[in-house]
This record gives sequence, C-alpha cells and structure tokens, in this order.
Amino acid sequence: MPEMEPVTELSPFSSDDAVATAWTRARQALQDAGVYWLSTVRPDGRPHVTPLLGVWLKGALHFCTGSTERKAKNLAANRECVLTTGRNDLEGLDLVVEGEAIAVTVRSELRAIADCFESKYGPHFKSPDGTWSGLGDAIRSADEGSTVSRLLEFRVEPKTAFGFGKGTPNSQTRWVFS
Repeated sequence: MPEMEPVTELSPFSSDDAVATAWTRARQALQDAGVYWLSTVRPDGRPHVTPLLGVWLKGALHFCTGSTERKAKNLAANRECVLTTGRNDLEGLDLVVEGEAIAVTVRSELRAIADCFESKYGPHFKSPDGTWSGLGDAIRSADEGSTVSRLLEFRVEPKTAFGFGKGTPNSQTRWVFS
C-alpha cells in the first residue's frame, strides 16, 4: 500500500523568501535520523519525554519499549504522542510528528520492523557486544524473555507533522494527513 501524501502548508512565521519543505525531504530525514524523542502524557497530566531508537517503515515511525517502562504505561492510558528529531544546532531541519501509538502484534510486521532496525543500526543490534544486541530477535518474538517486562512495539502514523527549516531562509512547514 502506498504511503499517504499530506497536504503541505507554509507557515506565515517563515522567512519572506522561504518555500515549504517537501514531504519527500522530511520523510527521508525521518528515515535517516538516529535518535528520536518521544513525548507522552502521564495519567496525572504531566508530560514525559524520552529519547529512543526508531525506524520509518510503510508510512509510519516504529519504536519499542518494555511493558513496565513509563512511556508504555502512559501510552496504555493515552495513545496520543509526539515524536521529534532533528539537529542540535541552528542549521538543518527539525521534525515533529503527531499521531497515535498503535501496538504492533502481527508476526510478519514484527519481523519486517526488526529487520529494519538491524539494517539501520547495524552492529549496535547485530554484534554480540552491541548496545542493543539481541533486540532484533526480541522484536521478532515481541518478548524479552522476562516474566516481568515484555517488549512492546508501536507504530505511529502521522496525523500532522511539522518541519522547522533553520538557517537562511528559515521555514515552518505543516503537513496534514487525512
């Protein structure tokens, strides 16, 4: 199934000579990003933000977490979330993706997601001394092997996304998916 193409809007807060960032450029930046920041809401209404790994696959960002982690508990109560990524300087493109985190449980999808993580993060996932060694297999089985914490995989299809082009000119682009 082809990915949904959004409606693109340039914000009036952009430079006079700015143009909207193409969704193809934003999607490529989402694919290439190494670290994402996930924002969720605690049951008492306080925000929670945490960095994590992720992959862009079939029109959505995917991430995983243990079932006992704060972000998993937050998403169990409220699936709405925001994922961000970008650069820590005053040039380049920062991205914000708003959507609903849906649990992925279909084995064929879990296998594809695990393969994508291993391809993207390479030795960090595949090497026996890699930071996340064995996580690909845990994603495929959707179970860390622990009776205390189970691995959960989530898919976030964008509802709305924002791109903040920094530098000269600067631009603020909004993409709406319907």
